[in-house]
Amino acid sequence: MFPHSVAIREVGPRDGFQNEPEVIPTAEKVRLIDMLARTGLRRIEVTSFVRADVIAQLADAEAVLAQIDVPDGVSVSVLVPNERGLERALAAGGFDTVSCFVSASETHNRHNVGRSVAESLIACERVIEGARSAGLSAGGVIATSFGCPYEGVVEAGGVLEIAARLAAAGATEVGFGDTTGMANPLAVAGFFTRAAQELGSSVELTAHFHNTRGQGLANVVAALGAGCRSFESSFGELGGCPVPAGATGNIATEDLVCMLEEMGISTGVALESVLAAAAAVRALLGRSLGSHTLVAGPIDWRR
Repeated sequence: MFPHSVAIREVGPRDGFQNEPEVIPTAEKVRLIDMLARTGLRRIEVTSFVRADVIAQLADAEAVLAQIDVPDGVSVSVLVPNERGLERALAAGGFDTVSCFVSASETHNRHNVGRSVAESLIACERVIEGARSAGLSAGGVIATSFGCPYEGVVEAGGVLEIAARLAAAGATEVGFGDTTGMANPLAVAGFFTRAAQELGSSVELTAHFHNTRGQGLANVVAALGAGCRSFESSFGELGGCPVPAGATGNIATEDLVCMLEEMGISTGVALESVLAAAAAVRALLGRSLGSHTLVAGPIDWRR
């Protein structure tokens, strides 16, 4: 049984922009975020407080938060890697939700942040505690939840143990990332069925799929059938992962909205407005994007 409605978090301004090789001007980031904030999306991840020498694209996090004009009722979230990042974020203000992240596999976690999974989990617990103490919502994201490009299979039991730690620390949402597009619908259905049973209803389960091998939307349908009601996506299908080489981005927000609305599942998002934002970022970047609906347009049933 599919739901009547779902929640979508737009992650393009963070997850998408950070993968672009050329630095996007702050003013352009602000313009695009303001467009997205008026599409009906209720949750937008706008930036990350990471070291500028690690991700130069996001060095303007404070400026972005200071300049965006997001209507009331739209949740603004930021991603932080550790307590130092949280301190920067709290000093900047302008958001209501903090997310931290850890990989499910040791090798990916060490390549990504130079720490063990255990060390990253401790950092996440401290970030969640600090965010909650500041009166903010807090969530955790688990990368490589469905497979690791270095280690291969990632056991669901280990992923759910990490999720339980994050929930116990105070995370109200846990996102499961298919970081390099290794998930398939059968595995996704089994995973979210088990996740709902083991984690219960006290924490929101969010799916974050990539379209690396063209299975992103199929995985969404599988997750829906298994009870998942929250999804992350990126306008224009921006984003991706540097491993493996050539990996494509997150599922496109406009593709996700188009599919769900055609299925009779409400997203609260105006498809034409998201398409306008995707077209704007395509023009800014000066290249074609992976979004299908941006190319083909929405379905015209008047014919």
